[in-house]
Amino acid sequence: MNPNILKIQSAIEPIRQEITSHSVYKYIHELEDLQLFMQDHVFAVWDFMSLLKGLQRHLTCVDIPWIPVGSASTRFLINEIVIGEESDTDTEGNTMSHFELYLKAMQQSGASTEQIEKLIVLLSQKVSVQEALTQVQVSESVRQFVDFTFEVINTQKPHIMAAVFTFGREDLIPSMFLSMVKDLNQSMPESISIFNYYLERHIEVDGDHHSHLALKMVEELCGNDAEKWAEAEAYSLRSLEVRNQLWNGVEVKIKELVESV
Repeated sequence: MNPNILKIQSAIEPIRQEITSHSVYKYIHELEDLQLFMQDHVFAVWDFMSLLKGLQRHLTCVDIPWIPVGSASTRFLINEIVIGEESDTDTEGNTMSHFELYLKAMQQSGASTEQIEKLIVLLSQKVSVQEALTQVQVSESVRQFVDFTFEVINTQKPHIMAAVFTFGREDLIPSMFLSMVKDLNQSMPESISIFNYYLERHIEVDGDHHSHLALKMVEELCGNDAEKWAEAEAYSLRSLEVRNQLWNGVEVKIKELVESV
Protein backbone atom coordinates (compact mmCIF):
# COMPACT_ATOMS: atom_id res chain seq x y z
CA MET A 1 0.00 0.00 0.00
CA ASN A 2 1.09 3.58 -0.66
CA PRO A 3 3.24 4.75 2.30
CA ASN A 4 1.36 8.07 2.37
CA ILE A 5 -1.92 6.20 2.83
CA LEU A 6 -0.36 4.20 5.67
CA LYS A 7 0.90 7.43 7.23
CA ILE A 8 -2.61 8.92 7.26
CA GLN A 9 -4.10 5.73 8.66
CA SER A 10 -1.50 5.71 11.43
CA ALA A 11 -2.10 9.39 12.25
CA ILE A 12 -5.88 9.03 12.54
CA GLU A 13 -5.93 5.68 14.36
CA PRO A 14 -6.00 7.13 17.92
CA ILE A 15 -9.02 9.38 17.22
CA ARG A 16 -10.72 6.57 15.28
CA GLN A 17 -10.38 4.32 18.31
CA GLU A 18 -11.73 7.09 20.51
CA ILE A 19 -14.81 7.40 18.31
CA THR A 20 -15.55 3.69 17.96
CA SER A 21 -15.25 3.23 21.72
CA HIS A 22 -17.09 6.46 22.54
CA SER A 23 -19.12 6.31 25.73
CA VAL A 24 -22.24 7.63 23.97
CA TYR A 25 -23.01 4.10 22.80
CA LYS A 26 -23.14 2.88 26.40
CA TYR A 27 -25.93 5.32 27.16
CA ILE A 28 -28.24 4.18 24.37
CA HIS A 29 -30.51 1.58 25.92
CA GLU A 30 -34.06 2.74 25.33
CA LEU A 31 -35.97 3.93 22.29
CA GLU A 32 -35.92 7.49 23.65
CA ASP A 33 -32.11 7.43 23.76
CA LEU A 34 -31.94 6.28 20.15
CA GLN A 35 -34.36 9.03 19.13
CA LEU A 36 -31.99 11.68 20.50
CA PHE A 37 -29.08 10.04 18.69
CA MET A 38 -30.95 10.05 15.39
CA GLN A 39 -32.10 13.66 15.72
CA ASP A 40 -28.48 14.86 15.63
CA HIS A 41 -26.97 12.12 13.47
CA VAL A 42 -29.39 12.86 10.63
CA PHE A 43 -27.47 16.07 9.90
CA ALA A 44 -24.36 13.98 9.20
CA VAL A 45 -26.42 11.72 6.93
CA TRP A 46 -27.64 14.81 5.07
CA ASP A 47 -24.37 16.73 4.68
CA PHE A 48 -22.59 13.59 3.48
CA MET A 49 -24.56 13.95 0.25
CA SER A 50 -23.24 17.48 -0.28
CA LEU A 51 -19.68 16.22 0.15
CA LEU A 52 -20.35 13.39 -2.28
CA LYS A 53 -21.95 15.72 -4.82
CA GLY A 54 -19.04 18.12 -4.46
CA LEU A 55 -16.68 15.33 -5.43
CA GLN A 56 -18.92 14.34 -8.33
CA ARG A 57 -18.76 17.91 -9.65
CA HIS A 58 -14.96 17.93 -9.57
CA LEU A 59 -14.26 14.41 -10.76
CA THR A 60 -16.87 13.97 -13.49
CA CYS A 61 -18.30 16.19 -16.18
CA VAL A 62 -21.67 17.70 -15.25
CA ASP A 63 -21.56 20.37 -17.96
CA ILE A 64 -22.81 20.49 -21.54
CA PRO A 65 -21.23 19.74 -23.95
CA TRP A 66 -19.84 16.70 -22.18
CA ILE A 67 -16.14 15.96 -22.23
CA PRO A 68 -14.28 13.21 -20.34
CA VAL A 69 -12.92 14.46 -17.02
CA GLY A 70 -10.34 12.77 -14.80
CA SER A 71 -9.74 9.05 -14.72
CA ALA A 72 -12.37 6.45 -15.50
CA SER A 73 -11.77 4.72 -12.15
CA THR A 74 -12.57 7.80 -10.07
CA ARG A 75 -15.62 8.55 -12.23
CA PHE A 76 -16.79 5.00 -11.64
CA LEU A 77 -16.29 5.31 -7.89
CA ILE A 78 -18.20 8.55 -7.51
CA ASN A 79 -21.03 7.64 -9.85
CA GLU A 80 -21.46 4.22 -8.25
CA ILE A 81 -21.58 5.67 -4.74
CA VAL A 82 -23.98 8.41 -5.82
CA ILE A 83 -26.35 5.76 -7.18
CA GLY A 84 -26.06 3.75 -3.98
CA GLU A 85 -26.59 6.76 -1.71
CA GLU A 86 -29.10 8.75 -3.76
CA SER A 87 -31.17 6.00 -5.39
CA ASP A 88 -31.25 2.96 -3.12
CA THR A 89 -34.35 1.03 -2.08
CA ASP A 90 -36.24 0.89 1.20
CA THR A 91 -37.60 -2.20 2.95
CA GLU A 92 -40.54 -2.30 0.53
CA GLY A 93 -38.49 -1.88 -2.64
CA ASN A 94 -39.28 1.80 -3.13
CA THR A 95 -36.46 3.91 -4.58
CA MET A 96 -35.14 6.62 -2.27
CA SER A 97 -31.92 8.14 -1.00
CA HIS A 98 -30.30 6.99 2.23
CA PHE A 99 -31.18 10.38 3.66
CA GLU A 100 -34.86 9.86 2.86
CA LEU A 101 -34.60 6.32 4.23
CA TYR A 102 -33.13 7.75 7.45
CA LEU A 103 -36.03 10.20 7.73
CA LYS A 104 -38.42 7.29 7.30
CA ALA A 105 -36.60 5.42 10.07
CA MET A 106 -36.86 8.46 12.33
CA GLN A 107 -40.58 8.76 11.70
CA GLN A 108 -41.09 5.07 12.48
CA SER A 109 -39.12 5.35 15.73
CA GLY A 110 -40.91 8.50 16.86
CA ALA A 111 -37.79 10.68 16.61
CA SER A 112 -38.50 14.31 15.80
CA THR A 113 -37.76 15.32 12.21
CA GLU A 114 -38.80 18.93 12.76
CA GLN A 115 -35.31 20.45 12.68
CA ILE A 116 -33.97 18.60 9.65
CA GLU A 117 -37.19 19.01 7.65
CA LYS A 118 -37.27 22.74 8.40
CA LEU A 119 -33.63 22.94 7.28
CA ILE A 120 -34.49 21.32 3.94
CA VAL A 121 -37.37 23.77 3.42
CA LEU A 122 -35.13 26.75 4.16
CA LEU A 123 -32.42 25.48 1.81
CA SER A 124 -35.00 25.01 -0.95
CA GLN A 125 -35.84 28.69 -0.43
CA LYS A 126 -32.18 29.57 -1.10
CA VAL A 127 -31.37 30.38 2.54
CA SER A 128 -27.67 29.81 3.22
CA VAL A 129 -26.62 26.71 5.14
CA GLN A 130 -25.27 28.80 8.03
CA GLU A 131 -28.44 30.88 8.32
CA ALA A 132 -30.65 27.79 8.02
CA LEU A 133 -28.74 26.09 10.85
CA THR A 134 -29.27 29.18 12.98
CA GLN A 135 -32.98 29.34 12.25
CA VAL A 136 -33.59 25.69 13.14
CA GLN A 137 -31.51 26.12 16.32
CA VAL A 138 -29.25 23.10 15.99
CA SER A 139 -26.87 22.28 18.83
CA GLU A 140 -23.34 23.67 18.72
CA SER A 141 -21.86 20.23 18.04
CA VAL A 142 -24.13 19.74 15.01
CA ARG A 143 -23.29 23.21 13.72
CA GLN A 144 -19.56 22.58 14.03
CA PHE A 145 -19.89 19.27 12.21
CA VAL A 146 -21.86 20.70 9.29
CA ASP A 147 -19.72 23.86 9.14
CA PHE A 148 -16.62 21.71 8.76
CA THR A 149 -18.18 19.67 5.96
CA PHE A 150 -18.92 22.82 3.98
CA GLU A 151 -15.50 24.23 4.78
CA VAL A 152 -14.07 21.13 3.10
CA ILE A 153 -16.36 21.53 0.09
CA ASN A 154 -15.52 25.22 -0.21
CA THR A 155 -11.78 24.52 -0.43
CA GLN A 156 -12.57 23.42 -3.99
CA LYS A 157 -9.67 20.99 -3.61
CA PRO A 158 -10.66 17.48 -4.71
CA HIS A 159 -7.80 15.82 -2.81
CA ILE A 160 -9.02 17.30 0.49
CA MET A 161 -12.63 16.39 -0.22
CA ALA A 162 -11.61 12.86 -1.19
CA ALA A 163 -9.49 12.43 1.96
CA VAL A 164 -12.33 13.50 4.24
CA PHE A 165 -14.72 11.30 2.29
CA THR A 166 -12.38 8.32 2.56
CA PHE A 167 -10.93 8.63 6.06
CA GLY A 168 -13.45 10.82 7.88
CA ARG A 169 -16.81 9.57 6.67
CA GLU A 170 -16.28 5.84 6.62
CA ASP A 171 -18.40 3.64 8.84
CA LEU A 172 -17.42 4.37 12.44
CA ILE A 173 -20.29 2.63 14.21
CA PRO A 174 -19.01 -0.17 16.46
CA SER A 175 -20.43 -3.67 16.68
CA MET A 176 -21.80 -3.01 20.18
CA PHE A 177 -24.12 -0.35 18.76
CA LEU A 178 -25.22 -2.60 15.91
CA SER A 179 -25.98 -5.38 18.41
CA MET A 180 -28.00 -2.99 20.56
CA VAL A 181 -30.07 -1.89 17.56
CA LYS A 182 -30.71 -5.51 16.58
CA ASP A 183 -31.83 -6.29 20.14
CA LEU A 184 -34.21 -3.33 20.11
CA ASN A 185 -35.45 -4.40 16.70
CA GLN A 186 -36.32 -7.85 18.05
CA SER A 187 -38.29 -6.39 20.94
CA MET A 188 -39.97 -3.54 19.02
CA PRO A 189 -39.68 -4.07 15.25
CA GLU A 190 -42.57 -1.69 14.69
CA SER A 191 -40.25 1.12 15.85
CA ILE A 192 -36.74 0.05 14.85
CA SER A 193 -36.93 -2.16 11.75
CA ILE A 194 -36.26 0.62 9.23
CA PHE A 195 -33.30 1.99 11.18
CA ASN A 196 -31.89 -1.53 11.47
CA TYR A 197 -32.32 -1.91 7.70
CA TYR A 198 -30.63 1.47 7.11
CA LEU A 199 -27.57 0.38 9.09
CA GLU A 200 -27.37 -2.92 7.22
CA ARG A 201 -27.65 -1.17 3.83
CA HIS A 202 -25.12 1.47 4.86
CA ILE A 203 -22.57 -1.20 5.76
CA GLU A 204 -23.31 -3.21 2.62
CA VAL A 205 -23.02 -0.21 0.28
CA ASP A 206 -19.83 1.04 1.97
CA GLY A 207 -18.15 -2.36 1.81
CA ASP A 208 -14.60 -3.30 0.89
CA HIS A 209 -15.08 -2.51 -2.79
CA HIS A 210 -15.90 1.15 -2.20
CA SER A 211 -13.20 1.48 0.45
CA HIS A 212 -10.57 0.16 -1.93
CA LEU A 213 -11.65 2.51 -4.71
CA ALA A 214 -11.75 5.46 -2.32
CA LEU A 215 -8.16 4.85 -1.27
CA LYS A 216 -7.15 4.70 -4.92
CA MET A 217 -8.95 7.99 -5.50
CA VAL A 218 -6.97 9.72 -2.74
CA GLU A 219 -3.73 8.23 -4.05
CA GLU A 220 -4.45 9.45 -7.57
CA LEU A 221 -5.53 12.96 -6.52
CA CYS A 222 -2.55 13.53 -4.20
CA GLY A 223 -0.03 11.94 -6.54
CA ASN A 224 3.55 12.85 -5.61
CA ASP A 225 2.63 16.22 -4.14
CA ALA A 226 3.84 16.36 -0.51
CA GLU A 227 1.69 19.42 0.23
CA LYS A 228 -1.46 17.64 -0.93
CA TRP A 229 -0.68 14.61 1.23
CA ALA A 230 -0.11 16.90 4.23
CA GLU A 231 -3.46 18.62 3.64
CA ALA A 232 -5.18 15.27 3.23
CA GLU A 233 -3.85 14.11 6.59
CA ALA A 234 -4.69 17.36 8.41
CA TYR A 235 -8.27 17.48 7.14
CA SER A 236 -8.82 13.78 7.82
CA LEU A 237 -7.81 14.33 11.43
CA ARG A 238 -10.09 17.34 11.76
CA SER A 239 -13.01 15.44 10.27
CA LEU A 240 -12.71 12.79 12.96
CA GLU A 241 -12.33 15.41 15.68
CA VAL A 242 -15.64 17.04 14.74
CA ARG A 243 -17.27 13.61 14.60
CA ASN A 244 -16.06 13.01 18.15
CA GLN A 245 -17.50 16.38 19.19
CA LEU A 246 -20.81 15.45 17.57
CA TRP A 247 -20.94 12.28 19.67
CA ASN A 248 -20.04 14.33 22.77
CA GLY A 249 -23.03 16.55 22.11
CA VAL A 250 -25.37 13.58 21.68
CA GLU A 251 -24.09 12.04 24.91
CA VAL A 252 -24.85 15.23 26.85
CA LYS A 253 -28.44 15.18 25.59
CA ILE A 254 -28.96 11.53 26.50
CA LYS A 255 -27.47 12.06 29.97
CA GLU A 256 -29.83 14.99 30.52
CA LEU A 257 -32.76 12.79 29.49
CA VAL A 258 -31.72 10.01 31.89
CA GLU A 259 -31.23 12.43 34.76
CA SER A 260 -34.64 14.03 34.19
CA VAL A 261 -36.47 10.71 34.55
